[in-house]
Amino acid sequence: MKAQDNMNKHIQTISDDVGMLAQDTQALMAATAHVAGEKVVAARKRMGVALDDGHKMLGRVRDKAVEGVRAADRTVRANPYQVFGIAFGVGALIGLLLRSRNGDRSRDAVNGRFSSTLPLDESN
Repeated sequence: MKAQDNMNKHIQTISDDVGMLAQDTQALMAATAHVAGEKVVAARKRMGVALDDGHKMLGRVRDKAVEGVRAADRTVRANPYQVFGIAFGVGALIGLLLRSRNGDRSRDAVNGRFSSTLPLDESN
């Protein structure tokens, strides 16, 4: 449920931001209402259409996000051991990749010293 609450907060934030953008756009359209130029009228129409399309898209994105969170929640609840195993495997893989990436500074298990990619001159 925590993931769903977190997703809902993000969705609400995006919704609020889009709402502010819509208000600003409407204010701009109202401020330019007295301008009768052909280009301004065409721009105002395009802004109105874009605003309506934005509201529709936000609704679809919100619905898809909520649906995705619910599906993930159901999957985790139905298969907790498999999810744990996958998470463990991904974590182990990332750890191995990071270790091999930093391999030139890895600790030599046999000698207990740090190895290097360059041979050291130990004759001195």
